[in-house]
Amino acid sequence: MDQIIFHAYPQSPVSEKVRVGFGIKNLAWRSVEVPRIPPKPLLMPLTGGYRRAPVMQIGADVYCDSQCILRELERRFPEPTFYPGGADGMVWGVSRWTDGVLFDTTVKLVLGAAADELPEAFAKDRGRLYLGPNADLQAVKADLAHVISQVRPQLGWMDQRLSGGRKFMLGDHPGLPDAVAYYHVWFIRGRWARGPEFLSQFPALEAWEKRVAALGHGEPSDMTGEEALEIAKAAETITPEGVDPLDPLELQVGDRVSIVADVDGGETGVEGPVRLVERDRIAIDHEAAEVGKICIHFPRVGYRVTRV
Repeated sequence: MDQIIFHAYPQSPVSEKVRVGFGIKNLAWRSVEVPRIPPKPLLMPLTGGYRRAPVMQIGADVYCDSQCILRELERRFPEPTFYPGGADGMVWGVSRWTDGVLFDTTVKLVLGAAADELPEAFAKDRGRLYLGPNADLQAVKADLAHVISQVRPQLGWMDQRLSGGRKFMLGDHPGLPDAVAYYHVWFIRGRWARGPEFLSQFPALEAWEKRVAALGHGEPSDMTGEEALEIAKAAETITPEGVDPLDPLELQVGDRVSIVADVDGGETGVEGPVRLVERDRIAIDHEAAEVGKICIHFPRVGYRVTRV
């Protein structure tokens, strides 16, 4: 019941970030492939309706958002650490940049450049999710030169960081900054036709890219969605009940809340009674026929919690 079950799809850039994390820690994990767009009938019972990838499941505990997943991996498997050289804390600030401003521009680059080739359903789904209710991929395509001008200096910062001879972002050992930076390079190289040519202007970054790729993804093995649901149903959460006395929302165990990404992606909030409140995460209880009683975890940063 303590095996890592990772619900994702191969093309997902954010999932690649976590897969690199598995490689850094050399972890064994089970891979459940989910559809790229809803409906996701074998995932939604585990997440209460949360539709983004990736999602990690360990027994009856379900972790939504890569931020929450990577924190839990560090908690459960502290060695080798994501924080070599004592970089605790700082790396999460770096991830807010790579998952925020940089991700927004990278997504625009990839989707805008492929605007004429994307399947209609996928383009509509991702446009709404990432670009808001007035998404217009043709407008993004027309503005592509500006978008590239925004991505280029940000990758230049990475190249500058690596130009002094560092093997990895923090020195001789890989850590979380490598995972949160690498997935952008992986995404640009693999999903933009001009990606390899564009990346060639960053020699230190390309050399580092090969070193990170060589870390691998740990030891994955396939699992079906049905098997994952059965594991959740047979397990019990290990998450204790408790609240943070300094929580700004003054949440208490049992308060019914709704949790949704703090952006207008057209998503529905996940509802349930509070089980655990901490500074960096919140966990709610959830029950469904397919999974029984489980616990769903979310990060606090980037998510809005409201009482219902």
